[in-house]
Amino acid sequence: MIDKYLSKLDEIEKKWEAIGEALSSPDAFADMKKYTRLNKQYRELGQIVKHYREYRNVLENIETNRAIIKEETDAELKEMAQEDLEHLLQQKEALEERLKLLLVPKDPMDEKNAIVEIRAGTGGDEASLFAGDLFRMYQRFCEKNNFKVEILEHHEGTTGGFKLIVFNVIGEGAYGLLKYESGVHRVQRVPQTESQGRIHTSAASVVVMPEIEDVEVEIKDADIKKETFCSSGPGGQSVNTTYSAVRLTHIPTGIVASCQDEKSQIKNLEKAMKVLKARIYEIERQKQMQALASTRKEAIKTGDRSVKIRTYNFPQGRVTDHRIGLTLYNLEDVLNGNLTPFIEALRVAENAERLKAMEA
Repeated sequence: MIDKYLSKLDEIEKKWEAIGEALSSPDAFADMKKYTRLNKQYRELGQIVKHYREYRNVLENIETNRAIIKEETDAELKEMAQEDLEHLLQQKEALEERLKLLLVPKDPMDEKNAIVEIRAGTGGDEASLFAGDLFRMYQRFCEKNNFKVEILEHHEGTTGGFKLIVFNVIGEGAYGLLKYESGVHRVQRVPQTESQGRIHTSAASVVVMPEIEDVEVEIKDADIKKETFCSSGPGGQSVNTTYSAVRLTHIPTGIVASCQDEKSQIKNLEKAMKVLKARIYEIERQKQMQALASTRKEAIKTGDRSVKIRTYNFPQGRVTDHRIGLTLYNLEDVLNGNLTPFIEALRVAENAERLKAMEA
């Protein structure tokens, strides 16, 4: 039953309508950042509202058909109403499940760009060739979704493909789509170097991480201790005669930055502030890199090299995702970047698990 979610759905519908009014107001474009955020929210909530209105319409039709069955004397009309009612009840059940899944809170990381690492595993040269196939598969998937791909690092295999390739996928929601690819991918096929025609099994590991954005460095004036002193280096007549040199200390972190290159104290202050911000940013960046490394370690752990998540079987032209037991006989289509059936099924499975946790 979805009764306990109805009040939340009503609130979402009201919020969606209010955002729609705000977007259509004359001054909506005055703040483009706000407009973009609201427009995105309007589209996301619109999916829930669309299904909710369809659900309410189905409920009304159910009541109408039940009234016909109860009150109508014409046997043919009653039979038609009964058939329609059975169809509507199935539709109602499907919409209830869909709405519950749509109400599961999204992972805020899903909207980020992605960093993808493909590493050849067991199988020697054949594993490197397979890593190359996976890279091309993701390239084509990104093209279909209008994502931009930037290679960050790569080491080619001795006969082609890659021993390792790391690339950045730039586009809204890239991580949310690609995160399901983390794990060990296995291929079964006859290698080009195999003279006996025997099928070999090779593997490559894929790790997908959210791209950590640059931090905004904001320094409060109250947190800075400013000191001036006479320059001790080159600076013409002002050396040791004016207090043009500047030393800044960031009190919360103890980071110090000083500058005495310029004759002007104002210019020295500007340069010292840039250095201070850069050093504080570097500390924050190191923290983020540690968090990223932790995320990567977790991804590798869940995609242990001994545990396969997907198998690509060339002789039978099939692809099997072992996490959800889904097998498709369209290997060529998948390698051409059509990952949507797997991603959608995995997303539904993930949301179902999150819904269970939410209801618990």
